[in-house]
Formats: sequence, C-alpha cells, structure tokens
Amino acid sequence: MDDAAVLKMKGYMMGSTLGEGSYAKVKSAYSERLKLNMAVKIIDRRKAPTDFLGKFLPREIEILPRLNHRFIVKTYEIFETSDGRVYIVMELAVQGDLLQFIKTRGALPQDDARDKFHQLSSAIKYCHDLNIVHRDLKLENVLLDESFNIKLSDFGFSKRCLRDGSGRLTLSKTFCGSAAYAAPEVLEAVPYQPKVCDIWSLGVILYIMVCGAMPYDASNIKRMLRLQKEHRVHFPRSSHLTGECKDLLYRMLQPDVRQRLNIDEVLGHLWLQPKAQDPAPGPITNEGESSRGAEPSWAPETAERSVTKMETREEAHPVRRSEAKLDQTSQGPGSRQNGPTGSSLPGELPNRETEEGLPHSRQGHT
Repeated sequence: MDDAAVLKMKGYMMGSTLGEGSYAKVKSAYSERLKLNMAVKIIDRRKAPTDFLGKFLPREIEILPRLNHRFIVKTYEIFETSDGRVYIVMELAVQGDLLQFIKTRGALPQDDARDKFHQLSSAIKYCHDLNIVHRDLKLENVLLDESFNIKLSDFGFSKRCLRDGSGRLTLSKTFCGSAAYAAPEVLEAVPYQPKVCDIWSLGVILYIMVCGAMPYDASNIKRMLRLQKEHRVHFPRSSHLTGECKDLLYRMLQPDVRQRLNIDEVLGHLWLQPKAQDPAPGPITNEGESSRGAEPSWAPETAERSVTKMETREEAHPVRRSEAKLDQTSQGPGSRQNGPTGSSLPGELPNRETEEGLPHSRQGHT
C-alpha cells in the first residue's frame, strides 16, 4: 500500500512533497476530520541507518507527544505500518523557516528580533523545564506560522536529561548538529551539558537575527574554535545594536560553561523584558559606528574576563564577514519540516561517539 492509500485510511488527503532525503520525506496533507492542512513526516525504517533506528527515532517518538506549547510544532498523530514506515503527522508552518526569512529580508529590526527570540526562548524553557534538550537548534529548524510566529521543529536529536545516582545531570557524548551552531565543547568532542549547549545555539540564532550574518566562519573549524575559546564576539558596524542586545549575545556565546547563561537567565535579561527602553545610540560617525564606541557600556566583571572583550571588525583578528555568510549553514531537506536526509550537509557535524570518560566526575554519558 502506497503512502497516499495509508494516509487516506487515516483520514488524510496527501498533497505535494515538501522535502525528501535518503530515508525520510515530508508530504503535505489535509485532515478531513480537523479541516486543517498538515505536514506528514514519513520515515522508512528499511532505509534508515542503525544508530538512527536504535537511538534517535525512539527518542523522537517518545518526546514529540509530550510537547504541547504554542511555539512548538504540534504533533497530532504517530503511527506505523507493518512494513516499517513511520508516519508523524504535524502542524504545518506555512511561512517556511527562519533561514529563508532572514536571507530574503536581511537582519531583523531589534523589536521584531526581540519578539521572535522571546517566543523561541520560551519554547526552549518549556523543554528544559521538562528536562528535554533539543541539540539541533538552527535557523532551518525554526519555522514560521501564518502570522510569522515561531514554531520550533525537528526534535530528531532531542533527548531527555537523566540524573546519576547522586542527582547530577548526566553528560552527553553524542556529537550531532551543525558546526556553525555548535558550542565549543561540542566541537572539542568532550562530554557536554546539553542544556548549556542549547543556549550557545540560541546565541548564534539571535546573532544572525540581529546581524544578518554568522558570528563565526564555520569553513575553518580550528580557527573558529580558537576565536570562540578567546570569547571574541565581533559585531558589524552597520548593525547599530544596543548595549543590552550585545550584552545578552556576549553572555550566551560564553565559552566557559560555568558562566554561560541558563534559559531562565536569558528570559530574565533586560533586553528581553516587555517595553524595555534601550538607550539611544550615540551620534553616527563618518565610519558608520556610534560615537559610543565599540565597547559596551558595562565592563567585564572580573580581571580574568578582562581579556575577553567584545570587538568590532577593525580590531585584532576580525572575522571577515564575507566568510561568514548564512549560506554556510546546513540547508536542504532538513528545513521546511523535513526529516533526516541521510547525507552529510555543509557545516554539519557527523554523529560520533567518544570513548573518553570524565575524570573524577562519575557522571554518565548518553
């Protein structure tokens, strides 16, 4: 029985193909019962890799029905045929993904960016409060509904955070996602705290939203990691970001996991507060930079952090903006509510496991 016949038996009229990979595809469909257009992810177990079937797919099937949040794509139904095809019926986000939105319109005005980022952050808080981590946050997985509200999607790498016998959260050792959005500890292939890694990825997303470009050049991972570890956050002169926005980005793109913000601290930041009155930028000079200068109005908190200041592109070792285009992020069937492609995409990290343990920690790895 083909996909159209299977869906018809379930009350769905199958439409066009929204995306397709080597073992998964996404079809549009119409629910005769709900009178709504849907997106249906169809996964063929016979073609999918072993690690996906044994680890990632079971987690996704377990987690998706638990999620009920206005800024997360709603899952209506999951069923499977006897020949190994899994059907995940989801809400359809008709305005595409945030990557295409920004590539078309450029950097968002700060008020629009603030609203959308607050929606996305509230979705992540909902997940983190349930001890669920996403682990693949990127523009392609942030969809938009008919009113251009955020709809977080693609929980294919998500997992539930577990605790060891002493009550401490266990670390993850599966390295997946896109290099351009990955935290330094993920790039270094060491066991990591997945909630903290979600925050770094959120920081990258916010940077792109307000600057219209990637914060780091992912074409040279070694150099990118060095800049990240030195806590260098460059802002284009043309962005005219407020000090509060820069402060939030700086604290989210913090290489020290002990100092990186958690999701409650992100949502509690002054830049995200309702009706926040940002200080007006100073007069604009001939070079296009505010006369307030490149440094934020606040100073690093400790002497140890004094060397990790924010820099403009004219300062030491700037990232050339031409090297950090949005095109370097992974694109293709992963966007627009698509399933796994089964192929390596530009800027994407392969799944890999490390055998290294954590010295003195006794924390497990998952």
